[in-house]
Amino acid sequence: MNKATTGPLHSAEPQQPVATGSTPTGPVVAVAQPLRRRPVRRAGSRTAWVMLLPALAVYIGFVIAPMLMGLQYSFYDWNGVGASTFVGLENYTRVLTDPVLLASILNAFTLIIFFTIIPITVGLILASLIRSMRQGPVSSIAQTILFLPQIVPLAAAGIAWAWMYADTGTVNQFLRAVGLEGITRSWLADYGTALPAVGLIGSWVLTGLCTVLLLTGIGKIDGSLYEAVRLDGAGWWREFFTVTLPGLRQEIAVLATLTIIAALSSFDIIYTSTQGGPGRATLVPGISIFRIGFTQSDVGLASAFGMVLMVLVLLVVLPIQRLSKVND
Repeated sequence: MNKATTGPLHSAEPQQPVATGSTPTGPVVAVAQPLRRRPVRRAGSRTAWVMLLPALAVYIGFVIAPMLMGLQYSFYDWNGVGASTFVGLENYTRVLTDPVLLASILNAFTLIIFFTIIPITVGLILASLIRSMRQGPVSSIAQTILFLPQIVPLAAAGIAWAWMYADTGTVNQFLRAVGLEGITRSWLADYGTALPAVGLIGSWVLTGLCTVLLLTGIGKIDGSLYEAVRLDGAGWWREFFTVTLPGLRQEIAVLATLTIIAALSSFDIIYTSTQGGPGRATLVPGISIFRIGFTQSDVGLASAFGMVLMVLVLLVVLPIQRLSKVND
């Protein structure tokens, strides 16, 4: 009688027994087949790109492409119709040395006071006051009234305020009614008051946006922080500087970015109210670029000025974004 010889099963891949049994001839071991890894399909990623492509195409066609074309035009002397001549950096040199163009840049930076500092400061105060009212009809009505200027087209706001600033406009009528007739004037026709008067239009438009966004940010601050400060005996002023202001850092950075861009690229309010006058008192880069490109037909210089303005905006805005992320 022959003896059955048994030995270990050898295989190129490790095998694991999953079940055992016995037969008249000996034990039987069932071996599981090794699992094969299926390739991972990133269908979600492809779907995301497909959904993103229309918006990306629009952005490239209406933002990136014109920007690159403007950069190309800035190196040429071209009137927009005839032949162009390559002039290198000459247009940029003219922008950085022309006193009229430099004055328009200075006016735009002055508008930051009215478009950024005043709206954000007033918005912080109003948002804190509205928060103290808690949720109620008064709070809702206040938010609606403050936000109304934001839905008014800026060109319409410029025209309306030009009428109000006129010699017989609402502003002077109010001043005469309260006994301040001595300071009345045609505000937009005076060299000393034209730029601040235009800036206050921007303050009026942007204060509502700042207030509503800051009020939303206050709602995200943990209420326990306010309770802890009150238990320490802090008043409204200390509560504002120790809890509210630090908690609104991101919102303030967003508002500063939006309003600074609005100040440096302002056009519609000034064009409909003063058109850069009287003289050059309210001349800003947007008006200068429009005149150079469409009135003087110097497309190369206008493009160079636009590129310089874009760089200035980035130099101001990027540090704000960087500072807002410190210690996050």
